[in-house]
Amino acid sequence: MKLIAIEEHFLTKAVEKEWRNVAEPNDPTHKLHVGEIDNRLKEIGDTRLRLMNETGVDVQVLSLTSPSLHNIGPDSVALARLTNDYVAEIIRKTPERFQGLAALPMAVPKEAANELARSVNHLGLKGAMVCGRTREKNLDHPDYWDLFECAQTLGVPLFIHPQIPQKAVRDVYYSGFDELTNLAFSTFGLGWHYEAGIQFVRLILARVFDRFPNLQIILGHWGEVILFYTERLAALNRVAKLDKPFMDYIRQNLYVTASGMFSPSYLQRSIDIIGIDRILFSTDYPYQYRPGREARNFVETISLSQEDKEKFSFANWERLTSMPTR
Repeated sequence: MKLIAIEEHFLTKAVEKEWRNVAEPNDPTHKLHVGEIDNRLKEIGDTRLRLMNETGVDVQVLSLTSPSLHNIGPDSVALARLTNDYVAEIIRKTPERFQGLAALPMAVPKEAANELARSVNHLGLKGAMVCGRTREKNLDHPDYWDLFECAQTLGVPLFIHPQIPQKAVRDVYYSGFDELTNLAFSTFGLGWHYEAGIQFVRLILARVFDRFPNLQIILGHWGEVILFYTERLAALNRVAKLDKPFMDYIRQNLYVTASGMFSPSYLQRSIDIIGIDRILFSTDYPYQYRPGREARNFVETISLSQEDKEKFSFANWERLTSMPTR
């Protein structure tokens, strides 16, 4: 059974250099990229292929790691082209093992839509990964509606990946401990996941999906908290006066993926809410990488029919990313 992992990260030296030029001290995320994690992010070759084989992954869908290009200004346009060309060349050389999601210059919204179109139409990438907020501008801002229209027209998904909350938020909610604990608390401990989930909820409340009803969004980590609070979120219907019930947007515009959280109970909860046809597989390489065949073992041993296992492991992704142009 083919296993396609859709949230598998990389980092280039050019992007890392630009992060250090513009992001400090407001974004300390790069401090998480040290040692073996850093080495694996930057290597897309024999070592990565060996580890993919070891864990049982046939295909990685490559994406630039967080915070991508969101905190970089006008220079992000050229850097996005360079990064996406790099990914496309890797895919050209090894198409049976790699696919890709585009990195977009979100600080220049008009160019973000243009780069998505170029990446899909000319480079063969499968969509784009964005990190929600761009500095103080949330993803639902009208400046990004051209990007949503482009994604809907192309029939490709946008993956909202976590990024660290703003410094003001971190200072209030994620501080008071030692530096490393504060950083972990505000990122992989909890902060990342609220940050990404809230961005999707904002898209609903801003009526993005009423304007672009076929736009498809992916959230990692089994839905970045929101799937576990759908009963409460549905209560927003009473005040937001949405065109459809809140849960309709969840079930019609959202896909979720595992991000290396190999939990049968989380999988079942996700299926119960949005259905097996909207569940995707991923390992969150290299952050959640663990030795052995854990990825494949998870898929093979879960209590699903063979047809549903195939949907989870590859068929849903292939259907999502082969939609006809609208």
